Amino acid sequence: MRDVLFLPLYDDTELVVAADGSAAVGEKEMDAVSAPYDVVAYFAARVAFMEVLSVGAKPHAVVLQNFVNDEAWETLCNGIRQTCDELRMDVPIVGSSESNFPTLQSAVGITVVGTIQAERKRVGITPPDAKFAVIGEPLVGDEVLKRKKRMLSLSLFRELLKQNGIYELVPIGSKGIYYELQQLLHANGLSASPCSCALPLFTSSGPATSLLISYHSHMEEEIKKIAKDLFFPLELHL
Repeated sequence: MRDVLFLPLYDDTELVVAADGSAAVGEKEMDAVSAPYDVVAYFAARVAFMEVLSVGAKPHAVVLQNFVNDEAWETLCNGIRQTCDELRMDVPIVGSSESNFPTLQSAVGITVVGTIQAERKRVGITPPDAKFAVIGEPLVGDEVLKRKKRMLSLSLFRELLKQNGIYELVPIGSKGIYYELQQLLHANGLSASPCSCALPLFTSSGPATSLLISYHSHMEEEIKKIAKDLFFPLELHL
């Protein structure tokens, strides 16, 4: 139910894999959104890292698929390294570049590989009395670059990961808030529910500019202090 793959590795340890892709965003003439390649890689890496970290796993490697050209490789790697720096981790990068044929539009794929002990997975642990909220606003395309202050920062994401009273964290993708909420409820054996929020429920959140969380009610004021005006409660109508 999550954009993360879990594979048995050994004993109680599992391999964790998450990926993100970006197309038609970059420096080519026919790209739909113009952006430097380090920025493109930063945001794609951000999504994959957030997916792995949000389930409690430890990242070990990044795989970069560069469909731009050979010359873009180091710039793309710099964007990934920026993501790692903001998350305060050092993860090796491996990958491949398309060097046989030119492409008319930019395309990049990033996969993050990690591990986790099965009993520490932050999945399916939301109780029936949990509360829900969205941190950060859903943004996509040019909005991501123009309204960066309204998106969830990786430093804020790091702080939320540390909070014991937060049960689960779900990066919100292109299908929007409502979809991710229903998936989270279903994964926890809870009934799908209509909901209301000050944010648009069906707008794409692009490169995970917002985050869905489930949490214990006693944590609400603390989360509000951490997230400030990026905290948006989700009210379920049972």
